[in-house]
This record gives sequence, C-alpha cells and structure tokens, in this order.
Amino acid sequence: MKSQRSLNEASKPGHSDKKAKPPLFQPKLFVSLKHYSSSKFINDLIAGIIVAIIALPLSIALAIASGVSPEQGLYTAIIAGFVIAFLGGSSVNISGPTAAFAAIVAGIVATQGMSGLILATLIAGLLLILMGVFRFGSLIKYIPMTLTIGFTAGIAVTIIIGQIKDFLGLTFAAGTNAIETLDKVKAIAASIGTVNLYALLVGCIGMAILILWPLLGKAKKLGGFAKICSKIPASIIAVIIGVLLVQFTPLKDKVNTIGKLYPDLKAGFPAPSFPSFSFETVKAVIPSAFTIAILAAIESLLSCVVSDGMIGDRHNSNQELIALGCGNICSGIFGGIPATGAIARTAANVKNGGRSPVAGMIHAIVLLLFLLVLMPLAKLIPMPIIAAILFMVAYNMSEWRHFVQIIKTAPKSDILVMVLTFVLTVVFDLVVAIGVGLALSAILFMKRMSEVTNVRRWSETESADGNAKAIPKDTLIYEFNGPMFFAGAEKILDFALEKDTKVLILRMGGVQAIDATAMKNLENVLSECRDKDVRLILSHVQEFPLKVMKKDGFYDRVGADSFVKNVDEAIALAAAVSESGSGN
Repeated sequence: MKSQRSLNEASKPGHSDKKAKPPLFQPKLFVSLKHYSSSKFINDLIAGIIVAIIALPLSIALAIASGVSPEQGLYTAIIAGFVIAFLGGSSVNISGPTAAFAAIVAGIVATQGMSGLILATLIAGLLLILMGVFRFGSLIKYIPMTLTIGFTAGIAVTIIIGQIKDFLGLTFAAGTNAIETLDKVKAIAASIGTVNLYALLVGCIGMAILILWPLLGKAKKLGGFAKICSKIPASIIAVIIGVLLVQFTPLKDKVNTIGKLYPDLKAGFPAPSFPSFSFETVKAVIPSAFTIAILAAIESLLSCVVSDGMIGDRHNSNQELIALGCGNICSGIFGGIPATGAIARTAANVKNGGRSPVAGMIHAIVLLLFLLVLMPLAKLIPMPIIAAILFMVAYNMSEWRHFVQIIKTAPKSDILVMVLTFVLTVVFDLVVAIGVGLALSAILFMKRMSEVTNVRRWSETESADGNAKAIPKDTLIYEFNGPMFFAGAEKILDFALEKDTKVLILRMGGVQAIDATAMKNLENVLSECRDKDVRLILSHVQEFPLKVMKKDGFYDRVGADSFVKNVDEAIALAAAVSESGSGN
C-alpha cells in the first residue's frame, strides 16, 4: 500500500463519485471497447503477458504464505483477475492475491480450515457488492492513514517471520503448532540449531538477485543489456536460477522445493464447489470476512487512484467494489483465496502499455495456460527462493520510511494509533488490530473535535456597517464555534445567567452540525431561561442545525420570531424586549 494521501484524492474533483455520479453499473471494459483498435490490443497483449510473468511467482509465493497450496494462488489470480478486469471500474487495475491478506487467510485456514476460508471469501464478496451498490466507494477515504500504515507494516513483519523457517531451512520439532506470529517466533528460536546452510545459501543467492537485478536495469553503462534487465522481473530470474541450482547441483536432495512440501500439486482447472457450513461457522468467520472486505476495498481503490494519476483516467469506485465482490465470490467457488487490486502489478501494467481491462484479462489467460500446461515445473521451485521473494514483497509493502517519518513528526495521538495497530497486527491478528485501531481513531477524532468547540462571551459587537455597537446591560451574548455533538455538548452549559439578565443571545454562525445530546443541553438552557423569565434569541443558525432544531420541535418551542439572521437583528430584538420589561 502507498500513502493514504493518494487515497484521499478520491475526494477531489475528477475522483469523487459524489461529484461525477457515474452510472452504478458501467464496467470500464464496455467503455474501452467503443474506441478500441488493433494497436491498443497489441499494447494490452504485451502488457498482459509481462504482468502474468510477474504475477506467476508472486501468486505461488503468496498462496504458500497464506497457508494454502501453491495452485490456489494461481486460481485466484486467474479467476478473480479475469472477473474483476471484466467487470471493474478501472481501465488498468490488475487484481489477484496480495500480501495484505496473507496473515488473515493463514489464521482462518488454521482455525476453520479451507471450508471456513471459502465461506469467509464468499461473505466478503457479498459485502463488497453491497458496498458498491450502496455507493460506499467514496467512504473508504475516511480510513485514517495512520491505521493503514500501522497494519501494513504489521503484515510485512508477520510475512517476514512466517518465511524465516523456509529461508533458513529450519526443522521444527514434531508436534509444533506454530499458527500465531509469536508462536512462530518461539518455534524459530527453539529450532535455530537446525539451520540448513544449503537452504540459506540458495536463499541468499535469491535475495542477491532480487536486490541487484533491478539495479542492472538502471545502469546506463550496460546499454541494451540494461533494457533487457528492466523488462524481465527479478523474481523470474531468481526462480530460474534457484531451480537450476537445486536441480543440477549436489543441492538437489538438500533443499526443500514446492514439490517436496506439496507432492499433490497438479495441473488442471478446479471444479466449482460450495462449502458445507453451519451457523457456528458463519458466526466464527464473519469478523474475518468484514476485515477481508475492508482490506480489499482499501487496497483496490488505492491502486485505482494511483493508476488514474499515471494514465490521466478516472475510475468508478462503486463499480470497482461490485467487481471485487463478484471476483471474490468466483474465486471462493473455484477454491481460490481473497483477491484485490495489486498496486505493483497495476503499475507494471501501465508502464508496459496496458490501457484497457483487456490487459488484465490477458494476464489471467496467460496464467491459465501455465496452470494447464507448465504447472509441474512449479514443483521444482526451491522454498528458500519463495521465502526470498516474500521478504522483498514484505519490504516493499512495509513503508518503513513513512512509518519512521510519522513517529518523528506526527502528533502523539496519531503515533499511538499507528504503533498500537502495528503491535496488535503482529501479536494478535488483523481483525483485532483494525477493530481497535478504528475505535481508537474515532475516539481521538471526537476528542479533537470537542477541543475545537468553544464558547465565548461578547463584550461588544460589530454592526453590519462596521461600527461597534454596545450590548444592552440586561443582555448576554455568547458565541458558539465548532460542531456541537455529544463529545463537547457540555460546553453549551459553560455560562451562567446573571440576576438582571432579561435576554440571552446565542450566536450560532460557527456551528455546522449538532446532535441529540447537544439538543438536550439546549433544551436545558431554554428551560432555565423560562424559569428566570429570560428571552432566548438565536442568530446565524446554519441550515443543518436549523433542520435538526425544527425536527426536534425546539424551533417551535423557542418561537420562530426568536431566530434572527444576524447579531444586529438580535440586539434590536433584545432592546425591544428590555423596553417591554419582560423576557418572555
């Protein structure tokens, strides 16, 4: 995930569903095909093939990190990738399994099995469709940046910890049940003496390739070779060299491969199936399904916003959510895992010429051909290479520089949310982390809003012509600023009527919103005024608070003639009340 600042672009002109209000169901594919050409198809074909090459090792690696078999990562990239591209609201978004889901999927598989995972994926798909139908696309921007940075960094750490075993070639003791991240840390510490130096060597070679290969692509001195390096993904080179090392050297029987750990891995497309489930299972996976839906929405819409900036396009966020829901449902039915938009693969698509959803569909078709024809080759991939690829994925998604910058520069409350979310993601799981993080963010937001709500007494006022006008001796004027809601509603009572007060003017021009708690306190003010024969006058009441007051009946109880446009009118009315000698 990238910066939340990019996601917030959805609120600006050109990205807001509220501003443009595109049709609810209008897949980008249908729009793109109206002006499609053979040259565009060639560009999409090339981009789709390149993205498929990038997605191939990642899909396998992310499936393993998620605790499922390697082919399920390909099922996801193929089925969800095709459906989301076909129905999606973005021209270039590429979808499939991503690292954000690895920890939560592994947890579901460990506790509820594959049937529980499929059920959670189906429920998440339905939730995403509902989010799109009810036009929740623009609401995703209200997820705090500190929360996304916190759980993204936490996911990165859990992925790294989960791959240490394969990278070092460790052998856990019989009966070890390392599901939670802390359990994995304990198991790693207990088995550190079983390090396989051959596996470590292969893993280090893989890491060196993943780090150095992109640098070769940037070396201008290498000329044409640099261009070749920039076109071929480092992960593919790492896989090829890893396979050659393990299969054609004495390392063959000393390093684990996918085939050794997953001997039943086979080619072929899965048959659709629906899981058997009970009410208890549904109840158990509902929290995880909500988390999957939220994560999928955040990551995919963020990817859409980033790609919009790259190609000067405008995505339909609600259509993308509907497509995500359909894609995840289809993925679950065919034995896949949750899917969402992948920023790195989407960027690769754009950089290689992809400009329509056709590229995403081609990427899925190319992966399908590999699944049907070349899948046995996947068995030869060494596990340390998979671990090295996932290390790089975790590093790239961690945004550690942004994490450190926030700690150095952000307010303490933002740091608290981010660090707490990070710790909870690592120590517990993503469901707990997001739940607590959102709750804490909401509480801190309300605290901040209550702090900007204030009441001040006026000693004199400015008339409409700019001349100071004295306030009558028997009149009090208080000005309210900021939202009046339950967190700061007690400030409405932050004043006392004096013995000779006949008129109380409440200037409400700075109040944009008001809730039931604040209305109750205004009722208390009105009651006190009537008990002490004081006339209550309200000026500058804005449209929304006035609507709430009318609905509540407060407007009628105060009287329409006590609501005036400005403070000059309020003072004139107060003077008339004073002359009459009675507040009410």
